[in-house]
Parts: sequence; C-alpha cells; structure tokens
Amino acid sequence: MNINDFDFELPEELIAQTPLLDRTASRLLVMDRDKQTLDHRTFSNITDYLKPGDCLVLNNTRVLPARLYGIKADTGAKVEVLLLTQTEQDEWEVLVKPAKKIKTGTEISFGEGKLTATCVKEKDHGGRILRFDYEGIFLEVLNELGEMPLPPYIKEQLPDQERYQTVYAKEEGSAAAPTAGLHFTTELLEEIEAKGVEVAFITLHVGLGTFRPVSVDTIEAHQMHSEFYQISAETAQQLNRIKQNNGRIISVGTTSTRTLETIARDHDGVFTEANGWTDIFIYPPYQFKAIDGLITNFHLPKSTLIMLVSAFAGQEFVLDAYRQAVKERYRFFSFGDAMLIL
Repeated sequence: MNINDFDFELPEELIAQTPLLDRTASRLLVMDRDKQTLDHRTFSNITDYLKPGDCLVLNNTRVLPARLYGIKADTGAKVEVLLLTQTEQDEWEVLVKPAKKIKTGTEISFGEGKLTATCVKEKDHGGRILRFDYEGIFLEVLNELGEMPLPPYIKEQLPDQERYQTVYAKEEGSAAAPTAGLHFTTELLEEIEAKGVEVAFITLHVGLGTFRPVSVDTIEAHQMHSEFYQISAETAQQLNRIKQNNGRIISVGTTSTRTLETIARDHDGVFTEANGWTDIFIYPPYQFKAIDGLITNFHLPKSTLIMLVSAFAGQEFVLDAYRQAVKERYRFFSFGDAMLIL
C-alpha cells in the first residue's frame, strides 16, 4: 500500500496545543463498524457504550522527564537530548540535536555537571547511545534536570506537567504519553467499574516509533522501532476469562493494542504472562486476534497510528470519519479529542 493512501487535509489550527481543564470534557466520535455510523458525543458519555462483562485495557506507563539540555564539554555548544530507551545499566538510546556534532567519545554536561554523558555509539536518524555518569539515583537526577518531552507540534508551555500523564501512570519508562488514556479521571474509571466493566493494566514504554515518521512510499517497507512491553500473569488470566465469557476487550490506545496483539500473535490467540520487545506493525489488512474495541485519539496524516486504526475500522470508514472530524472542528493529536471504535 502507498503511504499517500493514509493522507488527509488537516488545518493547523485544529492541532490542540493545551489540554482541557476537565479531562472528560473532550469530544468523542463513536464509530460503529457494523452499522458504519458515526455518533458525536462527549468523552464522559463513554459509559453509554460499555457493557457489564467488558474489559478496558490501560497502558500504565509513566512518561519520564526525558528532554535534557546540556553543553558539549569541549566547546560549550548547546545540545538537546531526548531519552528513548534504556539499553543497559546507565546507557540509553537517545535522539540528539544537533546530531552531526555528537560523535563517539563526545562528552556532554547537564546541570553544571550534576549529570554527564559520553557518546558510545552513533545510530541513524540522529540516534545515539549515551553512557551517563551521576551521583545518587538516576530518576531523581532526571526529575531535577529534565523536562516533559512534549511532541514537536505542541508549541505552548505546559504549566502542570501531570497533564501529560494518565491518572493511572505507574511504571516509569516512556518518552511519550499513551494519549488516549489522558481523557480518563479516577472518578470516571470508578463509574465504569460500577457498571460492571473490568479494568486491566499492561505496560508498553513508548519509544522512538512515536517520533520516527514513515519515510518510505510503500508502507510494507517501513520498519517499526522496538518498544518494551509487559503483561502480568494476573492480567493475562483476567483477559482470558473475559474472552471465555464473551466479554469485549476494549483497548485504550494504540500502545495497548500493539501489546495485546503481540501477545495474542505469539501465543495462538491466548493471553499469557510475558515481557519483551515488540516491533509489530499493524496496517490493513491485518486480522486482529486480541481486541474488540478501541479508544484512541486523532492521529497524524500518513502515520503508523492511522494505519493501525484503518486496519481495525476500515481505511475508507476511518478517512471519512477524519474528514467529518475536521468539518466538525474536532481537536487533534495528543491533547485533542477521542474516538471510540466498536
């Protein structure tokens, strides 16, 4: 398939720059795959579409303050570093700017020497492996010196950094938020559970795949970057029970979807305790093995995320829904509105 098959016109003013004061006040576009209908609601209405016996699957990853600003030790030139994935103890895969200035052996200083890094390997597309040196606990140093890594299309400052975290964020390790989960509050989750809908948690740490665009014309030639995932034995048993009782598994976000589909693919449709790295790339005509519904935000044109959504709901139906969303002035991307696909 050609990448242009997943393109659409998006006015720049529809890219949400700030989150709403009330997480649940976002708009919700409900897509019914069987009836091929669209319903315009508010996210707080999502309980109307959930049934007792269903299960919401949430990604409980927590975003690191992964953007660091430092200087080259030899020249004093400014360097921006974005942590992506921990590869070994005190070593991280990162994106650096300007990448051409950072060679193997280059030393970078952050926070007047509170944290230093040495480049130990050069990779493609501005990627580097840095080895960090510090005193104390790395996450505490990072919390002091780092900034929340908002996507490049967000130009506004975010005074409350917790608004780029889900209310159930727990496992530190992501370079970006699983943004479909940003619409939930603790109160809404309690309301959902009170209706007889179960909630389950898995982990996928969002990495380079979020930042790397598709750079090939034929999407089959695109290679996804690996991201770490984990599912507990308890959650696996819970999801198997839901399936056996004919309940629906509704995935919150493309990250949860990729995790669940990886496990179902690797274990003949059965959920099992697992952890590892996935580079699964879901695009039409992928046959889903794990999920029955999807909650997701509106994604970038020609992105792997809109390809995943198109695989689940149908390419033409999705692109028509996107055109309707543009017409109705929905807010797009990380701080934007949501879709529920059933």
